[in-house]
Amino acid sequence: MAGLTLRNVAKSYGATEVIESIDLDIDDGEFVVFVGPSGCGKSTLLRMIAGLEEISGGEISIGDEIVNDVAPAKRGVAMVFQTYALYPHMSVYKNMAFGLKQAKMPADQIDERVKAAAEILDITPLLERTPRALSGGQRQRVAIGRAIVREPDVFLFDEPLSNLDAALRVQTRIEIARLHERLGTTMIYVTHDQVEAMTLADKIVVLRSGNVEQVGSPIELYETPRNMFVAQFIGSPKMNFFGPDDLSEKGHALLGNPDFVLGLRPEHMAKVSEKDALLTAVPNLIENLGEYALVHCTTPKGTEFIVKTTDFTAFEKSVPANIGADPERAHLFDAKTELRIER
Repeated sequence: MAGLTLRNVAKSYGATEVIESIDLDIDDGEFVVFVGPSGCGKSTLLRMIAGLEEISGGEISIGDEIVNDVAPAKRGVAMVFQTYALYPHMSVYKNMAFGLKQAKMPADQIDERVKAAAEILDITPLLERTPRALSGGQRQRVAIGRAIVREPDVFLFDEPLSNLDAALRVQTRIEIARLHERLGTTMIYVTHDQVEAMTLADKIVVLRSGNVEQVGSPIELYETPRNMFVAQFIGSPKMNFFGPDDLSEKGHALLGNPDFVLGLRPEHMAKVSEKDALLTAVPNLIENLGEYALVHCTTPKGTEFIVKTTDFTAFEKSVPANIGADPERAHLFDAKTELRIER
């Protein structure tokens, strides 16, 4: 096992700068998730760590070795891709063993590693099947098994769940978390899904336009987002933002400065009495999801936001409501810089 260090890592395609200058430390055994919107550079960064993309500047170290000029096969990493990339004519066993055979490993060692990985992933009964006889979730487990048999220092996952349906995504996500707990190997996982990031990560790296916006534990990013981008990206539904024109007198007192923006998470908002209201709004859509309801509202100034509630009788569609929140759960941001204001 090994940790990773990135120092001033950059990537350009001609005049187009994809990754600007990233510094990052990943400890041995950590589960780190790169998260961000499409085009933010997260997969490019992962491919540079794997050696599948050349870096334009900086240094990447795995353990104590700078690997800028080290071939991908010699970096001690194993990558699981979004597509399973299995050989259709080979059995599961042969797919998992193929890389080890190419490396001329003795047959008895190959057999031992393949069977051990199959046991970990609960795919032993599938070893003689071909990929076409497997479900999507089973194919992804075979792809993960192919990585496990290499016994890498670092596992790299590039959106491995994006081709699975909702139920399989949850199941496979749990399996990956258990795999990390069992192996204790450093894992770097790329996703655009912040739910995956929150549930899997020891540490989340939020990326935007080739830059790191914030690094921290899931709870740190949820409770103390560095800026408005992170505040909206981490949390589901995303954080609501309100300007002075949206707020009541009580809301203005909480805001404190007309150049600030008030941030409130949907789950921290509720219908309240008029004297406790931070704002007034009209519900225009109520989504009853069984466990909770999402109430889509609009302020008189046209700001749209969501209240997440378990009080299914509190709101009525098209009936104005007074809405408040615990002031201790409120966030303030500078409207110009979008940075969080410490209260």
